[in-house]
Amino acid sequence: MKAVFVGLGYVGLPTAALVASRGISVTGVDVNPEVVDTINNGEIHIVEPELGQLVKRVVAEGTLKASLKPEEADAFFIVVPTPFKQNHRADISYVESAALSVVPFLREGNLFVIESTSPVMTTERIAELIYKKRPELKDKIYIAYCPERVLPGNALYELENNDRVIGGINPESAQKAMAFYKQFVNGELLPTNARTAEMCKLTENSSRDVQIAFANELSMICDRAGVNVWDLIALANHHPRVNILNPGSGVGGHCIAVDPWFIVSEFPEQAQIIKRARETNDYKSDWCANSILKACREFEERTNREPIVACMGLAFKPDIDDLRESPSKYITSRIISESRAEVLVVEPNVETHKSFNLTDYKEAYEKADIIAFLVAHKEFKALAYNKEKKILDFCGIFKK
Repeated sequence: MKAVFVGLGYVGLPTAALVASRGISVTGVDVNPEVVDTINNGEIHIVEPELGQLVKRVVAEGTLKASLKPEEADAFFIVVPTPFKQNHRADISYVESAALSVVPFLREGNLFVIESTSPVMTTERIAELIYKKRPELKDKIYIAYCPERVLPGNALYELENNDRVIGGINPESAQKAMAFYKQFVNGELLPTNARTAEMCKLTENSSRDVQIAFANELSMICDRAGVNVWDLIALANHHPRVNILNPGSGVGGHCIAVDPWFIVSEFPEQAQIIKRARETNDYKSDWCANSILKACREFEERTNREPIVACMGLAFKPDIDDLRESPSKYITSRIISESRAEVLVVEPNVETHKSFNLTDYKEAYEKADIIAFLVAHKEFKALAYNKEKKILDFCGIFKK
């Protein structure tokens, strides 16, 4: 069996490598020549535990190769980003482009699966796009939607063990897709229709966003009330039916920070809580930035000099190198542009950044007057609390 994966990012590459490890001949397609060359050299371009060893092995065994163009196969998978436009409506142009790239290689009996997070009815629209280009394939190929459920930093385990929702444009397509996923997924495979599967993915991330918004709102209330939010949450969570999440500096990443808008933009009158949660989590980033700027002003008034500020972390979550939609990156940019402070930018999971000059985390912690912990990286948790410095702990580095 041969499979083509279009998109070799944080989800596409781990999935392609895992499938290749099952003896399936996999061609991974990406528009970036550097990504293609890196993978064909048996290396990876992202930070993901154990992925490097797996890619090295399957490339050496010949079951995984990378290419700039698709080729004929038995199964095709679309795993590309779906950002939103300025009006918060989904931009499915990457999905459309990826689908069109494989249309010339489709043949009767093929499986075509979209994994990219998409608005409801996207799979059906892409099916019509395929049939328009290749009318002879109508009702002759199997088309399904199967959203990924991957936590960056634990991708391989979750790809193999998480349950998967598989929505076909018809029951036969769902069953065909399930047969493929059974080859590498140990979790339960849950068949449904494409629209339900699409809404399920958006619902999962919107639910998380609402829960995080509650924690973030609570953290701002506690700051005003003079209550330690970490102690409060730990105490409240002893209730048998309460499970409050940890607050942070906002919400980032290509899923939770984006997907709820797909529901809000399509159903603006109904999605009131989802919209408010999204606004709360966006506001939390501004609240954090404003808190740092206030600390800078107070330092200047007290010492008559400009402070050195360490912005600790740029990734959207702990212990990864993924900066997509990162609230920490936004906060850091605001401090640089709106204060007179010397700003030390720290991200231990990234070697270089095109916009920021990066500083070693130990050096920054030692040198800075104001420490703003924006991401709970494991390196930061090993630091000793320094009472001589102004510490703004937005992510619970020093919580009990």
